[in-house]
Amino acid sequence: MKAHFTLLDGFVLGAYFLVTMAVGLAFWRRSRSVAGFTAAEGSLPGWLTGLSILGTYISSISFLALPGRAFAGNWNPFVFSLSLPLATWIAVKYFLPFYRNSGHVSAYAHLEARFGPWARVYASSCYLLTQFARIGTVTYLMALPLHVLLGWDIRYIIVGTGVATTLYTFVGGIVGVIWTDAIQTVVLVGGAIACAVLMVSQLPEGPGQLLTIAAQHDKFSLGSFGAGLAEPTFWVVLAYGLVINLQNFGVDQSYVQRYHTSSSDAEARKSVWLGGLAYLPVSAVFFFIGTAMFAYYATHPELLPAAYRDPGKSDSVFPWFIVTSLPSGITGLLIASIFAAAMSTISSSLNSTATILLNDYYGRFVNRQATERQKMRVLYLTTVGVGIVGTGIGVAMISVKSALDVWWMLAGVFGGGMLGLFLLGFLSRRTNNRAALAGVSAGVLVILWMSLSPKWTGALAAFKSPFHGFLTIVFGTLAVVLVGLLVTVWAGPRARK
Repeated sequence: MKAHFTLLDGFVLGAYFLVTMAVGLAFWRRSRSVAGFTAAEGSLPGWLTGLSILGTYISSISFLALPGRAFAGNWNPFVFSLSLPLATWIAVKYFLPFYRNSGHVSAYAHLEARFGPWARVYASSCYLLTQFARIGTVTYLMALPLHVLLGWDIRYIIVGTGVATTLYTFVGGIVGVIWTDAIQTVVLVGGAIACAVLMVSQLPEGPGQLLTIAAQHDKFSLGSFGAGLAEPTFWVVLAYGLVINLQNFGVDQSYVQRYHTSSSDAEARKSVWLGGLAYLPVSAVFFFIGTAMFAYYATHPELLPAAYRDPGKSDSVFPWFIVTSLPSGITGLLIASIFAAAMSTISSSLNSTATILLNDYYGRFVNRQATERQKMRVLYLTTVGVGIVGTGIGVAMISVKSALDVWWMLAGVFGGGMLGLFLLGFLSRRTNNRAALAGVSAGVLVILWMSLSPKWTGALAAFKSPFHGFLTIVFGTLAVVLVGLLVTVWAGPRARK
């Protein structure tokens, strides 16, 4: 059993980092203006931006946590991906032209025009909290394989990788982020496919044995098709996936910002279709890896330490396989793939968060007449600041049992009523500020109740939410829209603008 990092592995990983940094440095000059740093001056082809969108989807959350979930459970979380075709179609038909015609690089500027400054601040603050959680989760998962491989303190690895990624984003701007995303996407998809093939090839009886073992343990199950809402059934995960993906395409600055980087409307549509639909088969590969790992260690039980059999350690099983069971060179490729997945997401989040802090806060409330130089200084400083906070959250993630479950919960809570507020303004022209505020208040109350009540004890235990946590953002979004529309109808002509 191989349990060390070979010279060939080091060469592969080193070559990857050299290429990545070279790409970032190559676009340094194109990122020294605000338009270049945040929107690439609207000059990029659709295929390139599409690969970047795909790379944003495939973070280390996908690369490590999805195989971990399939290893410990089944394919139930894959239902999340099945919602993408519908969400992508809605995005291309409605969201994309709306933002392309708005002229605002911020995803939340139109909310101020529609409902007032509070709406812009509310949505953008929810986005910022979501991105802090995302950066922390991704950074933590990126550090896992090196911790397993080298035995270094995972806290130092998280800090080191956080610093490196922040520096790379600082240098490259959105142009460097998107070009590097495209390269990283190719690397990580290639690495995942290579790993899946090697896993199957190492089973004593070949692919048939994998299917047999998986069928015996119901590993390909998509979950219960029952009507219950207390468990992650097929329908609960599908509803969660649809809302989250609509939120991604509709109000997530990381995605909306990419709409503006494409050179034309046609290229922008191409990018969204490519990025959205390609994730469906790619995520299936990650779940297949988890199932193949289960079959592999079922036939080679002596190769998996007892500590990794704990379901709470499922995120670490794939890194263990990478560093102990893959040939030299392939290990380096897979480690590079994990870094690629993480760096793609982190760099995107850093750039988009800095863009929001500049446009929605500094430029709106601090200095409306800021010069180009002052704006660039804010972009640089906020990129570094967000990198520091995200790295700190990554260190805090060390104690969690399943990074995927924690990320999905935080995304639901911090996502708040962003999508609901956007849809409310999008669906009804009659809805005014009062109705929108009532809707958001209702949505926040629903979210707080569903998030906090599961821990209630004593007399309050009778008022616990009976619903699964994945439905937090679903019901929160519905509450915003329904209450907002009801207030609009009740107010009648008074709600007209």
